[in-house]
Amino acid sequence: MELRALPAAASWTHRGVRAGFEVLFAEAARLRGRTSAREGEATWYVGYDIALGADWTTTSVTATNSTVTGDHEITLTRSPTGSWTVDGVPRSDLDGCQDVDFESSAVTNTLPVHRIAFVPGTTVDVPAAFVTAEDLSVLRLEQRYTLLSSDEDLHVFHYESATFDFECRLTFDAAGLVVDYPGIAVRDR
Repeated sequence: MELRALPAAASWTHRGVRAGFEVLFAEAARLRGRTSAREGEATWYVGYDIALGADWTTTSVTATNSTVTGDHEITLTRSPTGSWTVDGVPRSDLDGCQDVDFESSAVTNTLPVHRIAFVPGTTVDVPAAFVTAEDLSVLRLEQRYTLLSSDEDLHVFHYESATFDFECRLTFDAAGLVVDYPGIAVRDR
């Protein structure tokens, strides 16, 4: 599966489970984005700054949010050996995770798509350090990707999360960014 370079900027409209908007600014080895949304009675803004290794593994993350309870910030760091800390506190429950995934974002699904050489029909377990939108708590997300089809313009995956008992079909563009995340977001540009 060949991927093109990420565009300098991209955006999504979040709809379904939440109403909102997300923007991404992509640089070499760095993804910066912002999401603002309303989900049920909760409203929030989440910002992320993700540093990546040459192999697309997450090396560090700064996350911020604003909610009715105030502003918060956390820092996640992944060592070269794969151990994680959250605000300097070791988190052995995240061992084996190579990616960060944000509840508030359609962007972070691009990380394993760029990192792994997917083969059509083969299922790959891709656990991630999952950051929640409302309070920035971090938990281990068990998820799987199966490449269903791929051509020069679109890559379609079956996605499953055992953590949230959720599955769907994710469609990515030629650069490996989500075009359609059913019930969550659609790409605007």
